[in-house]
Amino acid sequence: MSGDGKAHGDGEAPGDGSASEDADGCPAAPAGPRVLTGLLSPRVSRAGLATGLLCLVLGFAVAVQVRSTARDTTFAAARQDELVGVLADLGRRSERLRGDLRELEDAKAGPDRDAEGGTALAQARERATTSGILAGTLPAEGPGIELVVNDPGGGVKAIDLLDALEELRDAGAEVVQVNDVRAGVGTYFIDGGHGIEADGRTLTRPYRFLAIGDPHTLATALNIPGGLAETLREAGATVLIDPRAKVTVGAIRSQ
Repeated sequence: MSGDGKAHGDGEAPGDGSASEDADGCPAAPAGPRVLTGLLSPRVSRAGLATGLLCLVLGFAVAVQVRSTARDTTFAAARQDELVGVLADLGRRSERLRGDLRELEDAKAGPDRDAEGGTALAQARERATTSGILAGTLPAEGPGIELVVNDPGGGVKAIDLLDALEELRDAGAEVVQVNDVRAGVGTYFIDGGHGIEADGRTLTRPYRFLAIGDPHTLATALNIPGGLAETLREAGATVLIDPRAKVTVGAIRSQ
């Protein structure tokens, strides 16, 4: 009986489901669970990461395209009258924006126009004043001289007073008054029956010239040797030249 039992133990097949032993006599781990654990363990590689990222980007692009297509189809599916209404509304908004822009530009340009207009007006007034002074229709004031010719003997003639006026003008006098006559471009002197006349008005002695210009230049021009002052003295008159910082010419011409 013992022999049969030994023979049975030696003849047991290793694959009957019982655990096998390793070389040290310890039982070895079953092969089935080890294979399953290997399959379930995650394995991450560079190729796998790239593939996942590519899928994510493609998904985002598809989503954006779907939304864009949905917006485009909104207008594509709209009726003609609805599209006309949208265009009209856009036109009105555009016109309002253009109007606002024009108002802003006008508001910005307003001060510039006012400044330019004020400058132009001031310049026009200045030109008008200058023209009026030169024409003799406005009074004038400025530095100049007073020339007084006292002729008790009546030796001074109309031509002498005309020479005095021309000498003053040549020396730079802008405004000249003789007694109460405002000299103009066409002013003339004649020897009348009651004395010398200027522009048809009789002048009383002494003859008094008021001239606006540079005082030094005017005085020098009258006092040059052989000039006006010497000629008047030779005619028996006395000459007084008085440079002034302020000379007022109040006489005006009617035209």
